[in-house]
Amino acid sequence: MNDQSPAPVTLDDVRDAQKTLAGVARTTALEGSRILSGLVGSPVHLKCENLQRTGSFKLRGAYTRIAALTPAERARGVVAASAGNHAQGVALAASLLGVRSTVFMPQGAPLPKVAATREYGAEVRLGGHLVDECLRAAREYAQETGAVLIHPFDHPDVVAGQGTVGLEILEQCPEVRTIVVGVGGGGLAAGIAVAVKALRPDVRIVGVQASGAAAYPPSLAAGRPLALESVATMADGIKVARPGAVPFKIIGDLLDEVRTVTEDQLAAALLLCLERAKLLVEPAGAASVAALLADPGAFEGPVVAVLSGGNVDPLLLQRVLRHGMVAAGRYLSLRLALADRPGALAQLLGVLSDLDANVLDVSHTRTDPRLRLAEAEVELQLETKGPEHCAQVLATLGDAGYTVME
Repeated sequence: MNDQSPAPVTLDDVRDAQKTLAGVARTTALEGSRILSGLVGSPVHLKCENLQRTGSFKLRGAYTRIAALTPAERARGVVAASAGNHAQGVALAASLLGVRSTVFMPQGAPLPKVAATREYGAEVRLGGHLVDECLRAAREYAQETGAVLIHPFDHPDVVAGQGTVGLEILEQCPEVRTIVVGVGGGGLAAGIAVAVKALRPDVRIVGVQASGAAAYPPSLAAGRPLALESVATMADGIKVARPGAVPFKIIGDLLDEVRTVTEDQLAAALLLCLERAKLLVEPAGAASVAALLADPGAFEGPVVAVLSGGNVDPLLLQRVLRHGMVAAGRYLSLRLALADRPGALAQLLGVLSDLDANVLDVSHTRTDPRLRLAEAEVELQLETKGPEHCAQVLATLGDAGYTVME
């Protein structure tokens, strides 16, 4: 970041970006959601950037930025740092424009994202554990080689490219009253705000951050970008410790509100998108839906919730789905003490079968100093039908004489 005043981004910039992206970025679908509409009490639509090329909105900003480079700059190549979505956007954009790209990614980046970035044409260099470390390495590489750094959110061209999502929303849902969008560095929210507020200043725009990586609320209160000492969230797409200078000014001027959501709310939102909307969305992409679930009465409709991406690591998806089921009361983990005699476990499983609770996993322990003689411990992982079913299972087990252990 530099100390210069951020360059402004205008509606004309966003419209120019839309022309640049014609035939490159998809005009993604706007899908109605009956379940969310029922919760909010007015129509809710999902803007499906998870179905964009490369699986997220990032292609829009990356392509707009690289397309604006001079021939001399393109000849030097481009470099970027990302845990996944920006990496893929830069890789594809550079390949489409015939530009060499190098992308620095954390060592722990999901393997599918690393593989996709390579397949889109980038040279991938793994190093460090955080995106901030990768960004430092990318800056050093740019200084050493002359390659142009393509920042994931802190550049006017990137913001303008992301703003094309806002233009599409207004075209697809002219009656929109509220737009809800996830916020990490702020490029997408800022771009949408530039486009929408210029044409429809009455539309309310709400940003959403993960509570473990919410840099914007304290930064907006202080009037300048502040860096968090640490960030912790499964939503790696919005896991950013410090707002970008360019989007920060725009968000401070144009966004109506920035909310935060918990990990449980993100997990529940991802599960809802998968089960009810039939859409695979990564945790960061589900942030807007998480905000609607957390406080449905706070949003005037019609509402458009932006699903910013769908690039989720299968291993993370497995953990998130289980976490989401727990948050929704659909998954029950418990430990029971029971008599250590033949048929005791079968009798317990019979009780659970009569309750229509699906047993996912059973762990049986006989040797533990906490247990009494002739007593065993069983740890159960159950799939249930919701909070009321969980309560019924626990009550019935208690009535049958089983002791649930703390």
